Amino acid sequence: IMSGPPSPSPTRWFKALRTRLGEPCLRTYPLECVDLLRRARIAFQAGRTLKESFRLAQLEAVVRMLEEHECDFVDALGRDLHKPRFETVVFELIMVKNEALHAISNLKKWMEPQSVEKNLSTSLDECLVINEPLGVVFIMGTWCSPVQMCLVPLVGAIAANCALIGPSEHTVHTAELLHRLIPFYLDNECFHVILAGISDLPEIVELKFDHVFFTNGEDGSRIAVAAARTLTPVTLILGGKNPCYVDQHCDITTTVQRIAWARFHNAGQSIMAPSYILCHTDVKARLAQALKCCLMQFYGPDPRESRSFGRMVNLEIFNRTRELLWRSGKVVVGGQVTEGEKYIPTVLVEVAESDPIMQQEVFGPVLPILTVNDVDEAIAFINKQEKPLCVYAYSTNNKIISRLMSETSSGSFCSNDCIFQSLMVALPFGGVACGMGSFHGRYSFDTFSHRKACLLRGTRFECVTYLRYPPYEDRNLSLMTWACTLSQKSQGWCQIM
Repeated sequence: IMSGPPSPSPTRWFKALRTRLGEPCLRTYPLECVDLLRRARIAFQAGRTLKESFRLAQLEAVVRMLEEHECDFVDALGRDLHKPRFETVVFELIMVKNEALHAISNLKKWMEPQSVEKNLSTSLDECLVINEPLGVVFIMGTWCSPVQMCLVPLVGAIAANCALIGPSEHTVHTAELLHRLIPFYLDNECFHVILAGISDLPEIVELKFDHVFFTNGEDGSRIAVAAARTLTPVTLILGGKNPCYVDQHCDITTTVQRIAWARFHNAGQSIMAPSYILCHTDVKARLAQALKCCLMQFYGPDPRESRSFGRMVNLEIFNRTRELLWRSGKVVVGGQVTEGEKYIPTVLVEVAESDPIMQQEVFGPVLPILTVNDVDEAIAFINKQEKPLCVYAYSTNNKIISRLMSETSSGSFCSNDCIFQSLMVALPFGGVACGMGSFHGRYSFDTFSHRKACLLRGTRFECVTYLRYPPYEDRNLSLMTWACTLSQKSQGWCQIM
């Protein structure tokens, strides 16, 4: 049940507030964060979030918020990222709803204690693992997917904890929308939205949360350092350079459509998108030509006029991408740069490993193509780089796919498509070297839970346990080692201890 003044119709309340969306975005200062954290901690310590019914009500409220304000989210993301309605509904709102509905269906099972294997001395006892909520967590989203990357982790947090949510300052309209809506749907003491700049985040993190969840490639190390000062556990979902291998044995038309969609949707602003193509020399020319035709099919002769093509979030990121583009490779598709519109869709060929575009993560619609002579060279190239968040491979040869999956290391792998492995609630999503931890579905619940080992013992079976007591005698040690030896022979491990 939500505290504070009742709101019989959140939709009507919000209509009264919509005129304020044009105002400068509010800001939550660190002192206010201290008060919000205190309120959330009091609510958690009072046991407010422990009941299954409370958690389910909050998850259902998230679904209701997204359904009742779909148009408002479409409008906010359109203003922030020029994001098409289709992309907002499918890859922001439906994604979050799927997570919430999955959690609603499985919450009871997730909350149940899990029995574990017992040994001889505990055979009459209970050995359990209990999923215990961590407490008050801080979730910081990213501007790439500002709704998805705030609310998907929030679903996992709601299933166990209180939370403070920090949307990205770069997507100001979406941040303000979440700031206004969440108090009308979620419990006012347990869940709060803060509006803070990236420069404020280390100071906020140092307030000592029970867990910090952060999604932003550029500032992960600063957040990790700030969290380490208070020994706060962190989940970091960071980006990197995601390679995409295209074999000579593949369906070029389907391959190009799937790569082009993944790289150019949301104007290339995705930590899961393919960062560059490693293609077999035999298909380079066909691939480049097919990409040109595909982008024409997707966005028309002038993508600037297309309602299906987004824009980069701000001039700083646009200018950084433009500088990398101008100093790398040769433009084969696109190359038109419009600063006023933050517009820059480009495909590059003749790119070298040492080019600037290959040295940094690129949040923009730029796709470099490099060539390799065979799959061995592709695997060697991938393994020379930092372990990526995602590896993609396109081939009709299952042996090629199997080799890339088993001989490279990455946060996730997908064959003959891109990004979809990161959208599934049943699969964990997170990095190896580019961050730590994972989320989605049960993995989000586990991220925000402590697995507490519980042994519920009785006072029986003292005929075995008495052997451990002082004074220590050789006879007791002999009996213990003999019993362990017998147990190892029959069970494969010692069941006495």
